Amino acid sequence: MNPRYGGGMETRELRYFVAVAEELHFGRAAQRLGIAQPPLSRAIRQLERRLGVTLLERTSRAVALTEAGAVLLREGRAALDAVDAADRRTRRAASGGPGLVLVTKAGAAADLLPRTLAGYAAQPGAVAVDVQLCGIGEQERLLRDGRADVALLHLPFDSVAGFDYEELGTEGQVAIVPAGHPSAALEKLTMAEAAVLPGLPLPRWPHRDGSYPDGPGPEVRDNAQLFQLIALGRAAAVLPESVRLHLRTDLAAVPVPDAPLVTTVIAWPAHSRSLAVAGLVRAAQATMPRL
Repeated sequence: MNPRYGGGMETRELRYFVAVAEELHFGRAAQRLGIAQPPLSRAIRQLERRLGVTLLERTSRAVALTEAGAVLLREGRAALDAVDAADRRTRRAASGGPGLVLVTKAGAAADLLPRTLAGYAAQPGAVAVDVQLCGIGEQERLLRDGRADVALLHLPFDSVAGFDYEELGTEGQVAIVPAGHPSAALEKLTMAEAAVLPGLPLPRWPHRDGSYPDGPGPEVRDNAQLFQLIALGRAAAVLPESVRLHLRTDLAAVPVPDAPLVTTVIAWPAHSRSLAVAGLVRAAQATMPRL
């Protein structure tokens, strides 16, 4: 039997509803789910009757979410993510995988990460930590879907909704430009100026869900690709000030005082009881005075 949520809602029904709500088309949702359309329609009507609300407004030409439907879509996604994450973590534990999986954006936390890992390894009972370096904006998704136990995230760009977290440090931002570009000699830039540097468009970001401001430039997947594009004179970017620590010699950093402050956090699933996660968080917190 499928697990049930309050009011008798089954995960199967929730998956059906989320598919329809995302597609806003019963035919496409049925195809995505691998079922016929009539049973899908019946399941949604049964769900609406059980909840006593209308979730979808249907016409002969369109399907639209009601206000109640929008709430269930948001909450349903979170609930299904939690179920899938629990399944993945349970299977990983049973398979004898690494004790902890930590994800961080490639090229980020270059100074924080080694100190955190060293501090944790020195703790009694420390387990193996598998560090996975991911593309820009991917670490939050990996933590939500259960492929990671802990993540280093960056506010305001990543969302910590549904996670427990501890702040590790806050910093300003700088514009990264080619070392030979006229802007590299400037004392500072405003955000507005950084967005219109001649020949250096700001990039487009994948996996951003509206949190990373898009520019008109090339789409980037990770910092290595981004820095190469900047060095070639194809883009510029506004990034946390800590990128200065290991900046390539063909790039320059110009302060952007009016850019939003960036806070690095270590995040983990809410209400976790893992002693290993708690130990890793303590090790990360111990680095705070040195950030």
